[in-house]
Amino acid sequence: MKGGNVGRFLGGQFSFFLSALLFTTIFLWSWEKNPLLTNLLSAQDQFIMQPSEISVDESAVSLRSNKQIVDEHSNSQIAEGRIEENRLEVSDSFVKNVTVSPSTRRTDDKKILTSQLERRACNFGRGRWIAERRRPLYSGFKCKQWLSDMWACRLTQRTDFSYEGYRWQPENCEMPDFNGTEFLRRMQDKTIAFIGDSLGRQQFQSLMCMATGGEDMPEVENVGWKYGLVKPRGAIRPDGWAYRFPNTNTTILYYWSASLCGIEPFNVTDPATKSAMNLDQPPAFLRKYVDQFDVVVLNTGHHWNRGKINANQWVMHVNGKPVVNRKLAEIGNAKNFTVYSIARWLDSQIASRPQLKGIFRTISPRHFSNGDWNTGGRCDNTIPLTKGNEVQQEESSDPVIGDAVKGTKVKLLDITAISELRDEGHISHYSLKASEGINDCLHWCLPGIPDTWNELLYAQLQCL
Repeated sequence: MKGGNVGRFLGGQFSFFLSALLFTTIFLWSWEKNPLLTNLLSAQDQFIMQPSEISVDESAVSLRSNKQIVDEHSNSQIAEGRIEENRLEVSDSFVKNVTVSPSTRRTDDKKILTSQLERRACNFGRGRWIAERRRPLYSGFKCKQWLSDMWACRLTQRTDFSYEGYRWQPENCEMPDFNGTEFLRRMQDKTIAFIGDSLGRQQFQSLMCMATGGEDMPEVENVGWKYGLVKPRGAIRPDGWAYRFPNTNTTILYYWSASLCGIEPFNVTDPATKSAMNLDQPPAFLRKYVDQFDVVVLNTGHHWNRGKINANQWVMHVNGKPVVNRKLAEIGNAKNFTVYSIARWLDSQIASRPQLKGIFRTISPRHFSNGDWNTGGRCDNTIPLTKGNEVQQEESSDPVIGDAVKGTKVKLLDITAISELRDEGHISHYSLKASEGINDCLHWCLPGIPDTWNELLYAQLQCL
């Protein structure tokens, strides 16, 4: 009796073992035919940024003081005849979504997943400058259709142009070669808008030269009138420019906004009137036309000093009222407040416009030594990379803009640290319009460093 029970018990165990073995064999065979787990990992491996909130109540404002220089002075006056500015931003990580076909081999799946993870870890602002025989991307003697003479150093008395022969190589990142035709194809039926100061204008002119290869293109249309960018009576220039490439229906435009604030004259009929500098409002131009933009590139910084604000007769406002909070009225805090405000505003626009991409470029560094622009400051170095050729830091050298975009869909174009190494690339004393003894160590020669900013912009846009 006991032997019969034992036999039945052992027989049951053996049957269970055979069933488990058969199930495992079928599962492993199915795994080879359809790598389900790899698909799940690829689908879930997305870069998600949790939104954060920031209080913009003037009475309770508590923004970190900016450690950066806010006493930028009128180097813009040297080159543009008007009070300008510019400041930093930082590059973010970007993820490329990959759809895995069920027929793909597991080894290929692993390569794709690895590439995706490397893309997430990519920091375009970390890397090194390397010599490149294929630079510059256009001729400084040409591109006269787009490039201002004051920034075309090939037209000045300067004789050393070694600064043109380098490109930026990010660490652990794929950096596609810029091709004007391919850029326009990727931007077909799209509009890219640069909103910022004179250094934003340099980036705009650089991109126009890069997209055309520096060649004249009479078929490109001036469509500034569509955006109200026409020269007012008595003005030196319009507030911006816009050009459309008819073959791809691509528009590239620039609008001058030194502070990225909404500026409203107290009395529109009085040219000498003071204006409200609304720290909590983006420029009216951007609010009006944002629906027509696919890419918005912001920059600000060098205009944020008391001398320029007073010269423009701007009076700080928040919530439609003059700022009475002394802490907020400090230049550094007012700038930080504005940067955070416009970053959150642009993020809100992206949320309701899926096609819109927002980029905030970090500040472009100045390289005055032994004084400032009006006290004998100079930047005479013509030897490339005397400060080194590598950037290894993870965080941006512009923490204000870097922090402002965190928790938003606005991406960081971090050019500060890489540009800091290129002091030989400024206009220096070769500026056509500079006064005797005045150096322009703020703006860059073109072709030059701003071309690299656009190469980084091109690379990052491909990741969005």
